Amino acid sequence: MCGRFSFATTPEKAREQLGDAEIGQNLRLSYNIAPTQHAYVITNEHPKRLEYLAWGLIPHWAKDEKGAGKLINARMEGIAAKPSFRVPIRRRRCLVLADSFYEWRNEGGKKAPYRIMLKNGELMLLAGIWDIWYKGDYAMRTFSIITCPPNREVAPLHNRMPLILPKKEQQERWLSELTVDEVLAMLETPPDGILDIYQVSEMVNSVKNDAPGLHLRVGGQTSLF
Repeated sequence: MCGRFSFATTPEKAREQLGDAEIGQNLRLSYNIAPTQHAYVITNEHPKRLEYLAWGLIPHWAKDEKGAGKLINARMEGIAAKPSFRVPIRRRRCLVLADSFYEWRNEGGKKAPYRIMLKNGELMLLAGIWDIWYKGDYAMRTFSIITCPPNREVAPLHNRMPLILPKKEQQERWLSELTVDEVLAMLETPPDGILDIYQVSEMVNSVKNDAPGLHLRVGGQTSLF
């Protein structure tokens, strides 16, 4: 599962990693992105542009937006057959931008939050799907993050994790025209050894808190391992 993540970087760093994508001088940073909030994605429709979509997919066929925020994750298993995801996985894929995501572990009866990031310090590009739901003439664009079984680093925290695409060729391929079988072949757990994990403040538990301090290590340890 991925229920909270962070996007905090500079335009310069984003340009260095994303190449010729259109990135303005002012990025909206958030250290505690929660369901229904907006986040940056790159869609297959506009692969050279950052877009700001709401987290929590509303299928194009939904009667209303009451389910907004419920479909924040899409399990990779059986995704091609599930009504909410079978069209997006074929036609509407995206990369979700994050510098890290959060997960919790039960420690002494309390849930301790951990920050999970790439060891090389790069932005995470997470495999996602998106859709458009219309309310009259108003178009609501939303996304889900695809999840997979955990790799070695995440396994002590949770039995699911977001599907990270760490290689440039994987990211470009995800946004290209593919058959459904080619897409499904890309759905796999990220390799071991690419992540750094450490405990952070319980302040991240509240969506009201959104500040750089949420990234600070706590607990006197430098890593989960």
